[in-house]
Amino acid sequence: MAYTGGPMTEAMYYVLLALMRPNHGYQLMQSISEVSRGRISMGPGTLYGVLSRMEKDRLISLAENDGRRKIYQITPVGEKALRQEYVRLQALIEDSHILEEGNNHG
Repeated sequence: MAYTGGPMTEAMYYVLLALMRPNHGYQLMQSISEVSRGRISMGPGTLYGVLSRMEKDRLISLAENDGRRKIYQITPVGEKALRQEYVRLQALIEDSHILEEGNNHG
């Protein structure tokens, strides 16, 4: 099923973030770990499944394939989707201000 907007999986979000600079698979796994400050550790099986799906959805594309490794890049469609997801996540945080106000509801 093609990506039609809406909430992204955490894996999709971090792959797109990491692809703000073209990267190959091993670099992507390291970048995702760095960007998430070690919270996300993505294995090759998950990564290549996500890359394949996102390539079909035109969120990413191949920048280079020298036969040994494939370098992926985010597409304009992917960057737009990433920015929309960022705005959605910001709204969730803003709407959650009630948690910072304490338990004043009962």
